[in-house]
Amino acid sequence: MTDDTFARAQAERARKFGAPEGSDGIVRCDACPVLCRIRPGRAGACDRYANVGGTLIRTDPVVFLERAVEAGAPLVPFAGQNWDGAILAPERTFVTGIGAGTTYPDYKPAPFIVSSEHKGVDTVTVVTEGIFSYCGVKVKIDTDRHLGPEQAPVRCAGEAVGHVTTAEYGSQMLSIGGVRHLTGGSKKEGNVTCETLLKLCAGEAVELSIDEGHTVIVEAGKAPIVDGREEQRMRVGCGSATVGIFARQWHGHVDEVIVVDDHITGVLTEHQAGRCLDMPPAGIRVKGRKSTPGRYFQVASPGLGWGGTDISDPLALVQKIDSKVAWPGLKVLFTSTTGEDALYCILDENLQPVPADMPEAVRTVVDRIGENCEPSLCTVMFMAGAGGSLRAGVTENPVLLTRSVQAGETTVTMGGAPTYLWPGGGITVMVDVLRLPKNAFGYVPTPAIVAPLEFTLPRALYLATGGHADEIVQLDEVLGTYRNQAKVEPWLDANPWPLQKP
Repeated sequence: MTDDTFARAQAERARKFGAPEGSDGIVRCDACPVLCRIRPGRAGACDRYANVGGTLIRTDPVVFLERAVEAGAPLVPFAGQNWDGAILAPERTFVTGIGAGTTYPDYKPAPFIVSSEHKGVDTVTVVTEGIFSYCGVKVKIDTDRHLGPEQAPVRCAGEAVGHVTTAEYGSQMLSIGGVRHLTGGSKKEGNVTCETLLKLCAGEAVELSIDEGHTVIVEAGKAPIVDGREEQRMRVGCGSATVGIFARQWHGHVDEVIVVDDHITGVLTEHQAGRCLDMPPAGIRVKGRKSTPGRYFQVASPGLGWGGTDISDPLALVQKIDSKVAWPGLKVLFTSTTGEDALYCILDENLQPVPADMPEAVRTVVDRIGENCEPSLCTVMFMAGAGGSLRAGVTENPVLLTRSVQAGETTVTMGGAPTYLWPGGGITVMVDVLRLPKNAFGYVPTPAIVAPLEFTLPRALYLATGGHADEIVQLDEVLGTYRNQAKVEPWLDANPWPLQKP
């Protein structure tokens, strides 16, 4: 933090927008509502700002992302390390909100309002770090295992930090965070929620427990661990879908297939797929509520067993075997929707299923179920609403920014990563945390999450929306000012270039 150019730039902002000194060299930090009074040589409660020689300094470097000259070209040698001051090409450099600082206490323009040119079009990127109380993460956990009932509280370190939400196809879903957990409960609940969000957004492993359910270790991009067991596969489909996919391959090798699934258990000979193959009825009736031919609901309770049910013995699903339809020697396969569990049986003279060695042809199809299952992973999506202070840092007339975002004229990124913009009012965005650079998120002890945010739009549109024209700085000037205090990381090729309109 000793570079003279950097210090002068920071000091100028402090003088212009506040951070008055107190006695004994103490500086008051106004980067968030906590308003820490920081002694010389010390950092504030969030460790993001420090008092260096009586000047409020951002402790973490601002992060620049640089694209390779062309796809597949080697990355710059200093990428991912502290910048060595080498000249960066403005047309290949993007200033992110990571380490940029915030607009609090709301009247300040964004820390960086950067002007650059892209294919002959003058553009402006407004760069800031948002302090988000209205934020959380949506966690997608690829597993059939029943983690807990919908609406059940999700806890970390004993504190409620979220809830179980509606399951999706082959995945259990959790909603973690939100303003009511951050600010609406006890101080401990808010702090634990904030810490949980920060770890999840940083790609760290977090152990969560679900009331009336199970524990799960969640880590973005890694397999979930449920009650100490690492999940391997996401189901190929529900029981009915599995029957339909593999019906032809089973035909001629088995007389009946029952695919166990907590949601829809499939029975091949009753299913339309079996009928189209002219398979005769097998007379094996499973428990549960019949929906349509060959599809059964509620065959068992949810759990960690076969197909997300609570059973470990699939024969327990058999309600009756019709002696007028079934026959001795009937070959029946029970399997789960991932192929991890399978049992092959032959009906004896009393029409009772007797486990037997699985023929190779049948085993091949069971293995193919597993082959068609995708790896079980956890996905963490950060979701937040950009409210008044953030928009005021962009323009004096915030509603015009909102309208331009909703119209697709302004691109919203977080740490350079593309965001999904929710329809409707406001600027509510969602982003995959693995598409941001490492350590892109921070916190303030209010508690709230700090996340990078960038708005990119044509310069003419920025001025028309009432943007802070006097604060616009050319990109090459920013690169020169921060050449010894920035961090340069490689651009993630999977992310679209923000200056390139779709």
